[in-house]
Amino acid sequence: MNIIKILRPHQWVKNTFVFIPLFFGGSLFDAADWIASAIAFFAFCMAASTIYCLNDIIDVEADRRHEKKCHRPIAAGLVSKTEAYILAAVLAVVALGVPYIYNKVLAVVIAIYLMMNVAYCLRLKQYAIIDVCVLSTGFVLRILAGGVASDIVLSRWIVMMTFLLCLFLAFTKRRDDVLIMNETGEAPRKSTTRYNLTFVNQAITITASVMLVCYVMYTVSPEVIERFQSPNLYMTSFFVIIGLLRYIQLTVIDRKSGDPTLLVLKDRFIQLVVIGWLATFAIIIYL
Repeated sequence: MNIIKILRPHQWVKNTFVFIPLFFGGSLFDAADWIASAIAFFAFCMAASTIYCLNDIIDVEADRRHEKKCHRPIAAGLVSKTEAYILAAVLAVVALGVPYIYNKVLAVVIAIYLMMNVAYCLRLKQYAIIDVCVLSTGFVLRILAGGVASDIVLSRWIVMMTFLLCLFLAFTKRRDDVLIMNETGEAPRKSTTRYNLTFVNQAITITASVMLVCYVMYTVSPEVIERFQSPNLYMTSFFVIIGLLRYIQLTVIDRKSGDPTLLVLKDRFIQLVVIGWLATFAIIIYL
């Protein structure tokens, strides 16, 4: 049970980004592409858990002083550092070995993800702005992995929107850290001292606005209309606007942006918005 907690399987939902190329590439009913994407998904789950494990080892002392993180297995003394290092090594081997058998380019993408996040755990997370950019780039690598696995060429729009969406989510999470710092007087992480509510609120507004504009431009661009043979993609913008407003409401009013994954998994409103967006997009693309 303690090992499973270190893996944080509830966070694996983030790795569903590898399936995005299938959806936008029109390969939703291609079994071979699904299998290839599933391999990429599994590899990223193992890679992400490797980083979670390493992060818990490095941050063990800070976690012990945190009111919530002190219950993590390593911080609580339920799993030793030696056991955690062995677990991280095994996970990394699986994360790289499995995709290498099927697609060597996919293995390279996973390797880049691992190296970038090891650097993040060791140093980069200490620097404001750089920290959220690294996290957002990790999601871009996820969709690139999905494209490589299924041999689908990604449009520049998808890459840009993925980065902006994840940057938006990362800033909302940093806002939660700032609130904790303001209330307790102790920064949850070193980079938090270089953020404040004014800056984070403006960053959230900017990234949400640019992403929305980018999405609308995507739906009305001639190349996309020609590719999907439909001028009606702009109608899906309604769900994007509502979804962003709801998430900002949960962030600013309810202060629930500490864990974006759990928030999305628990909030029925956002879930309905996502389902509506997917259904509308699927109808336009596939019917």
